[in-house]
Amino acid sequence: MPADARGATVAIGNFDGVHVGHRSVIDLARQSLNAPLGVITFEPHPREYFFPHAAPFRLMNAEARANRLARLGVDHLYQLPFGPDLVSLTPEAYARDVLVGGLGVRHVTVGSDFCFGRERAGTPDTLQELGAKFGFGVTIAPMVGHEGTRVSSTAIREALSAGHPRDAERMLGHWHRIDGEVLHGFKRGRELGFPTANMSMDRLHLPAFGVYAVLVDVLTGPDRGTYKGVANLGIRPMFDGEKPNLESYLFDYSGDLYGQHLSVALVDYLRPEMNFDGLETLITAINDDVARARAILADR
Repeated sequence: MPADARGATVAIGNFDGVHVGHRSVIDLARQSLNAPLGVITFEPHPREYFFPHAAPFRLMNAEARANRLARLGVDHLYQLPFGPDLVSLTPEAYARDVLVGGLGVRHVTVGSDFCFGRERAGTPDTLQELGAKFGFGVTIAPMVGHEGTRVSSTAIREALSAGHPRDAERMLGHWHRIDGEVLHGFKRGRELGFPTANMSMDRLHLPAFGVYAVLVDVLTGPDRGTYKGVANLGIRPMFDGEKPNLESYLFDYSGDLYGQHLSVALVDYLRPEMNFDGLETLITAINDDVARARAILADR
């Protein structure tokens, strides 16, 4: 560890989605001590490690999570490899060898449902006892609710699956974003007059298939900036697609984005993915989608 990365006040968790509940933990960590702000998280997600064959559930890949935490002013992201070595540690060994010996933390903030160590034996109360023993402070953050219910990644997934990105946004505290590299596709959008930036949805929870009004941040390359657009998330049934991906058409843009990294915010759900009678009908529908998306995004 570099010397300047030690001595932080840290929040610990998976932070999938970095929703308003997660932000409350991070904000408490920020307030706990006059020290650099750090976040300790894990890759892969522990659920992916313990249930490798389960359906994709993540709201964010590691890149999107890092980007969101950077937007929140996190100074240090400690992304621990989640595997047999970490899983085998007792709570005391975790506190002694990882938090103190490895990272040199000065203060730790966790949610009230936090568990750690072998067989999830450590609780927030355990962490407070270990903090007193090893010389770091501990703050336990209360759960955060929204409209009378607990904010959770599960509730956000349900809203996205139902095609309600605005409900997800209220729980997240930001638009749900899909981050990643622009990949080469079949260039069918270009042939139709609507060139798209194609991104993989591998290992991610799939929101409702369909067309969305989007805000696209181009994070790398010469055309960095924010663009308005429309995106299709799904399998492209007219072209016998099988693997879901995200295809974004950026309004008033004519550059080359292959290999660049984008962050695509799902702002509003326009319609489900459909199969059309022919290309002319499809192009008419896309023009309608573009007009609706422009209207929705006019004041953004």
